[in-house]
Amino acid sequence: NISPMGPEVETPLTTFVLKPYQTSRTYQNLKRTGEGVLHVTDDVELIARAAINQFDDLPATFPAEAVNGLVLADACRWYAFRVASLDDRQERTRIECEVVDEGRIRDFFGFNRAKHAVLEAAILATRTKFLPQFDVEEQLARLRIAVDKTAGLNERKAFEILSEFVKAEYASDDRTN
Repeated sequence: NISPMGPEVETPLTTFVLKPYQTSRTYQNLKRTGEGVLHVTDDVELIARAAINQFDDLPATFPAEAVNGLVLADACRWYAFRVASLDDRQERTRIECEVVDEGRIRDFFGFNRAKHAVLEAAILATRTKFLPQFDVEEQLARLRIAVDKTAGLNERKAFEILSEFVKAEYASDDRTN
């Protein structure tokens, strides 16, 4: 399972907290296995595709050594972890994780305005089930300005993938906008 998550982290990164919804595959996997791999990447197309689970081909990986999991071969950094505690009394589960191994593959380029816009668009795309179409389309139009001004090919492609996904989601939705 490749899923974008925004963990709560502190420096140094020896522990972190994930807060997946109980309906997510991430929650189900971590509850079942108690371990995984957290990645740091600046590849916004990967993040966009992971957010909506649309991969032409899965990205290259290699086995993690300390846990039963896979490391994305093009991640900047990765952190193998074990679940220290899992509190699923609320809709968003609180999963405290302990890092047991880590690695660095390449430098983190960072996020320009276009990359940041794609991240925000990916978040919007995951919320089409409960956000009104007008609001999502209005926010996407604002984000498109940054993409038009500062995006490279990767960011443009990622933004279009998300825009098409959002359009298709609302087209297949029978609720009133």
